[in-house]
Parts: sequence; C-alpha cells; structure tokens
Amino acid sequence: MNQHEAFWSERFRAAGEDYLFGTAPTRFLSAHSHLLEVGQSALSVADGEGRNSVWLAEQGLNVTAVEISPVAVEKARKLAAGRHVAVDFLVADTLNWEWPEGAYDFVVAMFIQFAAPAERERLFRGMVKALKPGGRLLLHGYTPKQLVYGTGGPKAVENLYTGELLRESFASLEIEELREYETLMQEGEAHRGRSALIDLVARRPAD
Repeated sequence: MNQHEAFWSERFRAAGEDYLFGTAPTRFLSAHSHLLEVGQSALSVADGEGRNSVWLAEQGLNVTAVEISPVAVEKARKLAAGRHVAVDFLVADTLNWEWPEGAYDFVVAMFIQFAAPAERERLFRGMVKALKPGGRLLLHGYTPKQLVYGTGGPKAVENLYTGELLRESFASLEIEELREYETLMQEGEAHRGRSALIDLVARRPAD
C-alpha cells in the first residue's frame, strides 16, 4: 500500500456510510452537460466514491473510472448500483497506470490535486494521451488562494493550479475555457464553504 492509497482509504473509511464529497457531481461537470452525447466514452481520473463517474453514466456515456482506494471503489460500486447504471471501475494508481492511447471522448479530472509537481507532470501527460483526437479534457480544481479559505483541497501551494500552469501543461491542446473564480461550495463534508476554483476545458486537435 503506497502513501496515497493509505491516506485516501483512511479518509473514505472514516466517512462510514456517508460520502465524503457527497453523491452529486461537481457543479463544474454538470454545468458542461451540453458537451456530452449518449454513447460517448469518458474516463474519470481519481474518481473517489463515484459521484462524477456515476453521473456521467446517467447521461448515457460509457464510463471508466480509475481510483487508487479500494474503499472508495466499493462505495462507488454501491452508488452505481443504487442509480442503476454501469461503470467500469478500476482500482489503480493513476501515477503509475498504463494510460491507453486515444481511447476516450472525455477525460474528466475533478480535484486531483494530490499530485506533487513531478507527479503532476506525469499524470497530465497520461490524461492527454488518453484523449481521442477531438476529445476534451474537463479539469476542475483549486487555485493558491484556496489556502486562505481552507475549505478543502491540499495544504501544499505547489499542488494548486494557476491559469499559467494549466496553459503550459496543456499547450498541446486547444483551450476552450479557462477561468478562475470564487464561489460557495457544498459538496459533502469535505468541500464546504467559500472556495477559490479554476476550470479548464481543452480539446485535443483532430488528426
């Protein structure tokens, strides 16, 4: 068991029957439902307890979800069963996973800021690799100002995102949306209160 798995499994286990971040998708993801089409494929990265992958499946997508914590995946399977949808749940470390080439119409990465800078570079490369030509990356996270609010997210500033960082990291993609903003969040017990957020929608150029 590596440190990431141990940390997250303990957090998800401590929540008991509750879902740490709730069971609704992130507001950012649901706000982009107009991009989705029935039958498209999506990969949910570091999916946690399934709130985003299950919602994507409810929209008629074929969804794969990768998550390091078997505790979280067990809860995600229960959520999917209760919502009567199918998700291909994989227990795997996204930092050491063999990312498929050009496999998905969407790669969805919500609050994946567990990765330090060196790990993040490898993670981001894998996410880009997994996109089909014409596929889109949907990424959502915290900016450094989140450290002022302390209402969720990592405590290490180097794990947080800026617009400049994301433009550089995804320079090979066509950026369709990139914005930083502040809002009140109510996503389970772990994301609650005023938060400093950043959204990215970027498209892999068609071959």
